[in-house]
Amino acid sequence: MEILNQLGVLVLGSVPTIILFVFLVVLYGVLVRRPLESTLAERRNRTSGAVEQARKAIEAAEAETAAYEARLRAVRAEIAAERELRLKQLTAERDELLASARSSAQDMVRAAKVEIESSSLTARKQIEDATGELSDRILRAILPPPVGQLEVGK
Repeated sequence: MEILNQLGVLVLGSVPTIILFVFLVVLYGVLVRRPLESTLAERRNRTSGAVEQARKAIEAAEAETAAYEARLRAVRAEIAAERELRLKQLTAERDELLASARSSAQDMVRAAKVEIESSSLTARKQIEDATGELSDRILRAILPPPVGQLEVGK
């Protein structure tokens, strides 16, 4: 029984400590834990808000990048189209110059052919005219002169 008495005395002596402990726990909950939890919750909200804000900024940057790339592709396509058009114009100009040069060359060839034909006809006429005279000379050189001419010549 003595142990029970000692236990009773210990429990009665610890009651103020228990009350003080419970009071400290309640005070800790009111003064420290609740403000700390609210601060941590606010921090968590701000952090998750910042993360969400960062995600939105990344999405906006990706959208701007996509728009920039689309504009870049459009400009490159426009440049390629202009280059193709310029190349076609240059090709057309070159073809015109070649056609003009070809036509000029053909005109020169026709004129040269006409001149050659004219020259050829003139040469033939001269040869034909000279043929009669040459044949007379050849005949005179080869054949003896006629009898009547011999007498006239003497």
